[in-house]
Amino acid sequence: MCALVGQHTYYKPINHPKTSDIKRVSKREDKCLTDKAYAQLHKYYQRILAKGVLEMPAIPNKPEGKRGKIAKSDAHNLLERLQKYADAVLLFTKNPLVPFTNNRGERDLRMSKVKQKVSGCFRSQSLAQAYCRITSYLQTMSYKGILAA
Repeated sequence: MCALVGQHTYYKPINHPKTSDIKRVSKREDKCLTDKAYAQLHKYYQRILAKGVLEMPAIPNKPEGKRGKIAKSDAHNLLERLQKYADAVLLFTKNPLVPFTNNRGERDLRMSKVKQKVSGCFRSQSLAQAYCRITSYLQTMSYKGILAA
């Protein structure tokens, strides 16, 4: 999502009736799309990607004597990832257990990252595992609305 937001500033957003299907499913008014609706959405998604490929500037050829990969733009890398992981991108429309965004997962990891930055590291593997076990328990209780006191 972050990459999409970043590219949104450079490229015109797409407004189409199918995008309302994505928004509807993301808000869970319908738990998942029917097979027919999913097929239509997938076809529309592929057309968007094909249009993106046509609008993408060409990648320059590698100069003679240079080694390594050619640098590509962020937009090009994003387009490649959206093509490669098309089924994973649209998985939330088929499986109601898959969230539209990964915000919850990122929030869950944020406190461990803060802990790591503040203290530098854990003193041992067993302390790191204990920290993860305790925070997992506390987060689960919090999500279920139970005070873990």
